[in-house]
Amino acid sequence: MPFLSALMALGLAMVGGLALSRLMKLLHLPNVTGYLFAGLLIGPYLLPLIFGDGVCLLTNDSVQSLAPVTDVALGFIAFSIGGEFKLLYIKKLGVRIIVITLVQAATTVLFVIGALLLIPNESDTVRISMALLLGAIAAATAPAATLMVVRQYRAKGPVTDTLLPVVAFDDAVGLMIFSICFSLAKSLCSGAAITVSEALLKPLLEIVLSIGIGAALGALLTLCMRFFRSKANRLCLMIAAVILGVAFSELLNLSSLLVCMMIGALFANLRNDAIEILEGTEQWTPPLFMLFFVLSGAELDLTILPAVGVIGVVYLAARSLGKYFGAFAGAALSKSERTVRNFLGITLLPQAGVAIGMAQSVAVNPELHAAGVSSQIVAIVLFATLVYELVGPVLTKIALTAAGEIPKSSKSSKPKASKT
Repeated sequence: MPFLSALMALGLAMVGGLALSRLMKLLHLPNVTGYLFAGLLIGPYLLPLIFGDGVCLLTNDSVQSLAPVTDVALGFIAFSIGGEFKLLYIKKLGVRIIVITLVQAATTVLFVIGALLLIPNESDTVRISMALLLGAIAAATAPAATLMVVRQYRAKGPVTDTLLPVVAFDDAVGLMIFSICFSLAKSLCSGAAITVSEALLKPLLEIVLSIGIGAALGALLTLCMRFFRSKANRLCLMIAAVILGVAFSELLNLSSLLVCMMIGALFANLRNDAIEILEGTEQWTPPLFMLFFVLSGAELDLTILPAVGVIGVVYLAARSLGKYFGAFAGAALSKSERTVRNFLGITLLPQAGVAIGMAQSVAVNPELHAAGVSSQIVAIVLFATLVYELVGPVLTKIALTAAGEIPKSSKSSKPKASKT
């Protein structure tokens, strides 16, 4: 693809995101919702669906050519969340975070598996395999939209303090659950024996390697900061660390979310001035995050909607109920504040990159493809992503407002960092 076309795609994505963010301000909706709608409007699926083939500003090739932008943006989102993991802060929250994360993830998986097993199918193998895979995918939560809403409205309080670490740990738990269910589904469809290595050791190794590489890069970043004093050079170091984290993740087939989250977490705990240094990234990342969401919106394929059927609707409902009641139960067990019990589950609904990555793993597996499972899984996950990414940020804002964690002075659509 010509370089000029890639530049044009970037420019159109930014202009579309800016234009829709102004409309969202008038409607009192989060900016991220506007970015996603902008992607839908200029992307390769909505306008062709209405006006016919060829009518779009961004082609599918244009969107795919900018995949490195979205990968790096997701890395910075994870890095920002990791930067919130101060050891003293984690000790203060303690066992609560672990209890809430495990209970809400397990509840969501059980809700989805139980609901899908009730739907009849000609093949029990297909029915059980789909229930296992969709149940595992349901555990994943998208940190990007949540972080953007928290930043935009400067949310602060018990729900926000619990939300960010739960979202981060949720992906580690989700990856483990998915790896186990993936192995079980493959064995069911192929008739092969289930091995401990495939079901437990392989996913555990992936998580350990992701955390280890992230910790090494975080320690290296901290060391390098001693030799660079200017804000510009320190910003360059952080950008380099995140890009290297994403690159190592792709090279070794690891989780870029866990790697980059660990870079941020280790850096935040090894430097006393980490908060001041990390604030520098907030002045650089807003356009990157905007591009991430506009391009994510452009990838939401509306043509899959007719293929979703009853299973897609059941998945959507069961996952939503599982997240809400799981978070409620986990917060109650850990004796968290009433606002955490009542509103945390609503903020955990967004689902995107990690879930789509899991669905793609299903799509390329020959056993699951031969059994007729993969195409349905991909369609349902894309449908859920479309719904959750458009509705999730709005519900997150509503929940944080109801919890009293969005100050009245934050009704402006721009965060502090974007004013400089």
